[in-house]
Amino acid sequence: MQYKTVTLLRGKESSLERMHPWVFSGAIARLDAGIEEGDLVSVYTHEGRHLGNGHYQVGSIAVRMLAFDDRDIDTAFYLERLTDALRVRQALRLMRPDNNAFRLVHGEGDFLPGLVVDIYAGTAVVQAHSPGMHFARHQIAEALMQLPGGWLRNVYYKSETTLPYKAHLDPENQYLVGQFDTDVAMENGLQFHVDWLRGQKTGFFVDQRENRRLLEHYAANRRVLNMFCYTGGFSFYAMRGGAQLVHSVDSSAKAVKLTRDNVALNYPDDPRHEAFADDAFKYLDAMEAGAYDLIILDPPAFAKHKSALKNALIGYRKLNAKAFGKIAPGGVLFTFSCSQAVSKEQFRLAVFSAAAQSRRRVRILHQLTQPADHPINIYHPEGEYLKGLVLYVE
Repeated sequence: MQYKTVTLLRGKESSLERMHPWVFSGAIARLDAGIEEGDLVSVYTHEGRHLGNGHYQVGSIAVRMLAFDDRDIDTAFYLERLTDALRVRQALRLMRPDNNAFRLVHGEGDFLPGLVVDIYAGTAVVQAHSPGMHFARHQIAEALMQLPGGWLRNVYYKSETTLPYKAHLDPENQYLVGQFDTDVAMENGLQFHVDWLRGQKTGFFVDQRENRRLLEHYAANRRVLNMFCYTGGFSFYAMRGGAQLVHSVDSSAKAVKLTRDNVALNYPDDPRHEAFADDAFKYLDAMEAGAYDLIILDPPAFAKHKSALKNALIGYRKLNAKAFGKIAPGGVLFTFSCSQAVSKEQFRLAVFSAAAQSRRRVRILHQLTQPADHPINIYHPEGEYLKGLVLYVE
């Protein structure tokens, strides 16, 4: 198929030759007339050599590459990429009787930049992060329903908050295939409600699955504070791990209700759990020193863009300093950043500064990242976004 063309400036092809999936607007010499947001384009060197095909959009990242050859980007292409992604998840043994929640497509990590697909039981929740993926949503839904095994029943499209607002696409969240049948999914034998209709992201943060399981290992007989609890994932893992008590805190009353509902699914009427709607900093300031000996700090992204980086690092330092100041001796702190703009080194330095401020002895027990169903394309290191540390505080 003949696509409109994007021609690069001389010498700007080296990153694509290394299979980095982004073309920045500053690397472009000229565009075919009439190219619009979301169009499929072919990218050429200044000398006219074809480099591959991708989606065009207005902005700093002008082209997201889908193929480094001249193949058509059609339903068959999406089915091939989705099938490859599914094979990886099957190899990871994420499709089991005790686990039916996982990420099937992680954008660049699965060679489908601009696309996220999370699976909750028999429902696929699809998010487009580029106009091109928005326009391809029906092809993607069709390909999803053709995946081997016939295990998917529904495809829900949820991109109202993820597409660039300047594209004026006015996406509508809706079922592309099927309809609502259940909002309960299972992760490592624990059940949870998923609010993909109104919740954040796709309704649940599957990227913390392995880190929640690690927390379970540390929870026995501990007093646990799950700060920024959202759906309460860390809370019910801590309860299964034998925690003495678990307190869940979030500034959103809706999140606190969802946490209570999720805890009740697994541990109905368990007196060990309480949930509070409160600001994290205020709660940490007001709480008694030594009240908890296991604290989880899993805040929303403090820096969504590089422009917010300085303030984000200050925020991480202040938040962790409060936790270091209040956690009981011999306590364990799980602390995270999901800000892609914050590097591992920058986050670790912010936590180090907070520890130094507390004057307590701190050991790093684990350095955490995103799970294997959120893979990092080796040619796109920017895909590593989740950073975490498990710390022992004397």
